[in-house]
Parts: sequence; structure tokens; C-alpha cells
Amino acid sequence: MTLLPRSLGGRTALVLILALMVVQAAGLGIHAMDRVDLQRLAQAREITARSFGVWRTAVLAPPSQRMRMIADLELPDGLTAEISETQLVLPGMPQPPINVLRLFRLEQLADDRPPPQGMPNGRRPEIMGDPPPRGRLPPPFARFAPREVLIASNGQFGFRASLQLPDGDWVNLRVELPPPRPWHSDTFLAAFILMTCAAVVLILWAVNRLTRPVRLLAGAADRLGRDVNAPPLDETGPTEIAKAAHAFNTMQGRIRRFVADRTQMLAAIGHDLRTPLTRLRLRAEFLDDDEQRRKMLADLDEMEGMIAATLAFARDEAAHEPATPLDLAALCRTVADEAVDAHPDIAERIGYEGPEHLVLRARPVALKRALSNLVRNAIVYGGAARLTLATDAGTVRLAIEDDGPGIPETEMENVFQPFRRLETSRNRETGGTGLGLPIARNIFRAHGGDVVLRNRAGMGLTAVATLPA
Repeated sequence: MTLLPRSLGGRTALVLILALMVVQAAGLGIHAMDRVDLQRLAQAREITARSFGVWRTAVLAPPSQRMRMIADLELPDGLTAEISETQLVLPGMPQPPINVLRLFRLEQLADDRPPPQGMPNGRRPEIMGDPPPRGRLPPPFARFAPREVLIASNGQFGFRASLQLPDGDWVNLRVELPPPRPWHSDTFLAAFILMTCAAVVLILWAVNRLTRPVRLLAGAADRLGRDVNAPPLDETGPTEIAKAAHAFNTMQGRIRRFVADRTQMLAAIGHDLRTPLTRLRLRAEFLDDDEQRRKMLADLDEMEGMIAATLAFARDEAAHEPATPLDLAALCRTVADEAVDAHPDIAERIGYEGPEHLVLRARPVALKRALSNLVRNAIVYGGAARLTLATDAGTVRLAIEDDGPGIPETEMENVFQPFRRLETSRNRETGGTGLGLPIARNIFRAHGGDVVLRNRAGMGLTAVATLPA
């Protein structure tokens, strides 16, 4: 099962939100690295300045008060200082890496000898045990030059230093930069969450606004499938959306004209056919043979019925009737009662089961005609018509069961084609015109529903009609 949203808006919003997260992560990463570098630089500068303050205090203070005065100094995190008779840095300890030399400006304590390969600026740190040349010390140290400076590594971002006082004591310094704090601000997390939520809301709002015309176009296409006379789309908005709406409205107009031309043509044919049928009916009345007259009049009646049914199917009169609140349960009982009156011999096999009332918006005349067609089919071909009405998850379901032999599975959809009859009789009383099921399906689909056929287990057929609740 895919985790992607099914809708275009959902997928677009997901892509934009993921892109926002990637951009936010990249931006925060760059911000964090820059902040770490700035913190390390600031900490190194402060530690360097405080280290000189420790040395100056040790030089100027009386020997008996050095330790107390050094202990009273307020030192930053990562710097410790002590006065000792022995040095902290011993021979053989590794030298600080180049980045530490640059960060704490330790290269200022270098001499003029050729540097080892890889040292910055053509200079090297002071070799342990060698006194630094006074002329090369920075101005602050030129006045308080130590007798000896020993430096060794103390981790990736730290060092140890031992500076010998004029009387022989040592000032031992331990330097190690504290862990960086890229998210130092207490309100950073709240601000980040607030900005992210605001961006997500804006993305969802923008995507909803941008995909709304697509939803409107889909809704208009659905309405067009049920009602060719549905109102046109509004041709406003962005250029692409306005062009799509205009193209859709043009297509709808062409379809409407095509249907109107077809209906007008069929109506003209029906009108023209009625004139010769009337003449034939008049001539049949003058036949001397009563049996032939009766058969001819019956054929003429059948032809008129077929013409009327064909015109009704072509005109699709259900689409022109206004929808009103309708009690579908009462309509089902009415159709069942009329079927009992027309077929009293099978009254016990005609009935209704379902709620007392079920109100929905529908076209009453068209819906009654569709139900009557389904009930008549069930009675003529199955000898029974049991109506069952129920609702399920916003859908109204009406099942009409009969006791007939059913139909082959391969013919389930074919019987909904106009003039398609599985019964081959030429008699309309048994074979019909082949328009009952197509008319019923057209009417239910015009209401947003459908009609399908299903064979019952054992014997019989069920016509299942659905409508939106």
C-alpha cells in the first residue's frame, strides 16, 4: 500500500513540505556551522586574552601572594591556571595541531628557524625548552617575557602551556574549548516550530487554492455526465485555468447542440411517422375481415408504443424535471401496490421491505418511471418483485428480487443497451421494446446513482439500484 496521498493537492503539499524540510535542514546546518565557528573564535580570543591576564598577574604579584591572586581570578570556561614549581608540559608531548595554532595565535611565539613541512605562514611553534626570542614576541609579552615557554597538545581544540617566571616558578595553563552550542537561544526551538507550522499552513492553503479549479473542473465533468444542461464553469482565474474552463464550456456547448439536434431529428421522425400510422389505422377500420383488422390495429398500437418509448429515451426527459424532496419509501410502496393491482395472481410475491420514510432530493416522475420499469421487468421475466430499501454509508440501496432463471454473466451489461432483448419473442407483452432497463439506468445515473444486475444464489435475479443519500 502506497503512503502517497491519492489527491493531486495532497501530493503537491507533501512535495512542498518535504522540500521545505530539506531547505530548513540545510539552512539550519549552515547556520549551526557558522555559529560554531564564531563561538570557537570568540572563545579562543577570550581565552587568549585571559591567559595573558593570568601571566601578567603572576609576574606582577609578590611570590607569596601569587597562588591566592591567581585563584581569585575569574576565568572563562575551558581555561584553568595554577602556579607550580614544576612545568605541566614535559618533553616528548605532541605539539598542537595547525588549526589550534591559528585559532589561539600561538604562532606568534615562533622563532626564525626553518619550519617543519606543513606549518602555517612559514613559521613553527616554539620548541620545548628553547627560550623564545624577545624581539619576536607580541607587544603584550615584550614587557613580561617568560624565561621559557613550553606548549603541547591537549585534544583537538585545546593545548597545555607552561610559562616560567623570572624566579623559576611555572604558570601552567590548561586550555580546552567548551562544547559548542549552536542553538544557544532558549527561544530558538519555539521560533523554529512556529515558523515551520506557519510555512506548512501557508503551503496547505496555497495548494488548496491552486487545486480548487481542478476540483471544480472534475465536479463539472461529473455533472455533465448526468445533465448535459448543467451550468457552465466560471472562466476566471489564472490564464491556464481560464483556458481550461473555456475549453470545457465549449465542449459542453457542442455536446448540448449535438443532443438537441438528435432529439429534434427523432421528434421530427416520430411526428412524420404518426401521419402514415394514422392513415393505416383509418384504412384498417374499413377491413371486412375482423381478425385481420384486429391484428393490424394491434400492430399499429405496438408501433406507436415503440415510437413513444424511443422518443422518451432519446429526449431523456428525466434531465429536465426539477428535483424536489421525495419520500422514496412511500414511492416504493406505491409502485409495489400498483404492480399488485396489475397482477393480482402473484400478489403474494410482490412486496416492500424497508423504512417507513426515507426522504431525499430526486425527480419524482422520472424516478417512479425507473422503478416501474425495474418492477415490471422483474414480474414479466421473473414472476415476482420483492423490493428492499436500505441505507449504507451515505448511499441508498434498493434491491428488486425476482424468481426467474436469471441471465448469463456475459449478458449482465448487454441488457442495458437500447433495444437489446434476451427474450426473442416479437410480442411486446413478452419481449418488450428493449428500452426498460436502459431508461431506468439513465434515470438513476442522472440522479448520481446506478443500476446493476446480479444473479441470486440458486435461482432468480436482483436489480440493485443506488442513489446518493
